[in-house]
Amino acid sequence: MKATKLFFKTRKESPKDADSINANVLVRGGYVQKHMAGVYGLLPLGLKVYRKIENIVREGMNSIDGQEIMMNVLQPRELWDETGRFSEISEIMYQFKDKNGKDIGLAPTHEEQVTDIIRHHIKSYKDLPTSLYQIQVKFRNEPRAKSGLLRGREFMMKDMYSFHVDEKDFENYYKKVGEKYLDIFSKIGLKTKYVAADGGIFSKYSHEFQVICPTGEDTIYYCDKCDFAENKEIAKVKNEDKCPKCDGKIIEAKSIEVGNIFPLKNKFSSAMGAKFVDNNGSEKDLIMGCYGIGLTRALAAIVEVYFDQENNMMIWPESVAPFDVEIISLEKNKEAEELYEKIKDKIEILYDDRDISAGEKFAEADLIGAPKRVIVSEKSLKSGGAELIDLKSGESQIVEIEEIASVL
Repeated sequence: MKATKLFFKTRKESPKDADSINANVLVRGGYVQKHMAGVYGLLPLGLKVYRKIENIVREGMNSIDGQEIMMNVLQPRELWDETGRFSEISEIMYQFKDKNGKDIGLAPTHEEQVTDIIRHHIKSYKDLPTSLYQIQVKFRNEPRAKSGLLRGREFMMKDMYSFHVDEKDFENYYKKVGEKYLDIFSKIGLKTKYVAADGGIFSKYSHEFQVICPTGEDTIYYCDKCDFAENKEIAKVKNEDKCPKCDGKIIEAKSIEVGNIFPLKNKFSSAMGAKFVDNNGSEKDLIMGCYGIGLTRALAAIVEVYFDQENNMMIWPESVAPFDVEIISLEKNKEAEELYEKIKDKIEILYDDRDISAGEKFAEADLIGAPKRVIVSEKSLKSGGAELIDLKSGESQIVEIEEIASVL
């Protein structure tokens, strides 16, 4: 795409209300627009990054037999009264009356509806196990909407729910999802810790996927040698203790939670009558699990981790970058145009063909954050071609115009 055609505007100054790196960078870079506290719209650049994250998550869920559905944002009170949660979570659930006086809520989560779906379709152990997921907007009346896309009132989430005949079958699937989550986060550029956490009202335990980051609002303790990791809220260890699993040392770190998984046992199936008939003809409650990934939260976490504050530069992981490469023409539009036409169908390219200063082009390129940059200038052409820069490594080389496509 040519920059003259791209719908985006960058800002030189940081937003006055930006309280985090991601809020600053994403607004300044033209990725998002803030509409009110905790509510951001995705603009073309932001949506390009988001879609790549979404596709990686979707591929991961499909690979472990998840089946995608789409549930409803509007939720009737009657469904939530079956579990007693319409009143229990009224502080975070947006609730109102329709024109007929019926109580309606905007779904902050979907355990009730998915259980309702299952109880209408699952009757026998032969139908199990099964898992359903969706990628959909969530609404939560977050009392502390802050930190840009990290803690919002409207956000995109992948939530999956699994259904099993017994605890053993659930545990096997729970482990499989945990392994897949680590793989998904790795693919989008986030190195996560598999962290034991409190299970709340559902279970004795749950697990979070935490990205170590100095700007994170969570605190975890992890071993420098093995996979031991606990959230501070349940931790029985402290900084520099000996690891309870090996001879490693415990390290305390700030982190950002980007996903979680937890057992639901039969809490919802029992309350809502979601049962199945086992191979002995007995009727039993379904055993359930829940698995969430905050997609817009993951996008924000990537910015928190990858933005280079010292050089005021964003360098996206290649798997989710809005563009693979940006071509910058320094008054050599003819040569740059020819290069763009040669490779535009092979990789995702942004070609800055605008009639603005070199300084403006480079400043905006630093916010757009394509992992590779090609500069076409008088100097580069005299040296034999275009300058190819790998922003991650900092390596730069002159490559003949005819060879750029194959090198990229």
